[in-house]
Amino acid sequence: MSSTEPTGLRHTALDALHRSLGATMTDFAGWDMPLRYGSERDEHLAVRTKAGLFDLSHMGEITVTGAEAAAFLNHALVGNIASVGVGRARYTMICQADGGILDDLIVYRLAETEYMVVANASNAQVVLDALAERAGGFDAEVRDDRDAYALIAVQGPEAPGILKALTDADLDGLKYYAGLPGTVAGVPALIARTGYTGEDGFELFVKPEHAVELWRALTEAGEGVGLVPCGLSCRDTLRLEAGMPLYGHELSTSLTPFDAGLGRVVKFEKDGDFVGREALRRAAERAASEPPRVLVGLVAQGRRVPRAGYAVVAGGQVIGEVTSGAPSPTLGKPIAMAYVDAAHAAPGTEGVGVDIRGSHEPYEVVALPFYKRQK
Repeated sequence: MSSTEPTGLRHTALDALHRSLGATMTDFAGWDMPLRYGSERDEHLAVRTKAGLFDLSHMGEITVTGAEAAAFLNHALVGNIASVGVGRARYTMICQADGGILDDLIVYRLAETEYMVVANASNAQVVLDALAERAGGFDAEVRDDRDAYALIAVQGPEAPGILKALTDADLDGLKYYAGLPGTVAGVPALIARTGYTGEDGFELFVKPEHAVELWRALTEAGEGVGLVPCGLSCRDTLRLEAGMPLYGHELSTSLTPFDAGLGRVVKFEKDGDFVGREALRRAAERAASEPPRVLVGLVAQGRRVPRAGYAVVAGGQVIGEVTSGAPSPTLGKPIAMAYVDAAHAAPGTEGVGVDIRGSHEPYEVVALPFYKRQK
């Protein structure tokens, strides 16, 4: 899955296939990944209305096994991982001792004493190192399985029908944030009902040598219902519309989960101590008494697109900063996520703008997410 060229970029098992489809490739976290195949707007709208196919093999899979795997993950992460049932998954975070976010993660419980932790590509090594360091004293093994998996996602309203044509696994019984082993197009896979688009869909973990075969089978099954291959560019606009944070933008080591409005992932009531507990307790108290900047949505009244790092202004003062911004194909206007002072965070707050190259462009403050699919 990860041959290396002189450029030092890693390549997924689907690399040649992406190139044969005319993909524009880009360096993402040290991986050569498809940015788009044609129009990123068309790819985005296909996921919202039909279905899209993504190569996510750059994500970092880490397997944790052992009699004390659950207790270890409860210590290493902020969530209550021991309470996750076999076959279920949980969104959580790994924090530093000072409460700063090292990464946001999805943890799958594959068996009684076996878990798979999925980290962001840019943080996979950091997470692996932190877990290995924190495993001391626990009967648990941390294994780097990044090369053991390719990951293919099919997302969008047509995704269940496409997958049903290729598997006899019980997709109807598969809840959101759950996973089950099955066979898809003859390929053994972990079928997970997770995603990063705001749509229903599935992520399929398979051996790298099966990736091309599976991609082709999914492409063929989706031909009649508008399935298209999708790159990282539309993945970003999809997650932005869905109000989902991206590490390095909405999340960083300088923010705690409470600063990011995601304090709900921190479970103080679980058994045992965990890394960052005291710092996070103080952060929770601060957030309750004097809220820090709040993550909000901004919708442009004009056409100019805000970008990460642009200042949010009101009354001639800087009141915040844009973390992610892009044109929204669904809303038909530019949108952004931004951290702003609590006094300007209420939806409908007037007089808020974004400083775009010296011009204060008017923006409406809205509650996140910008888009929610109809169930």
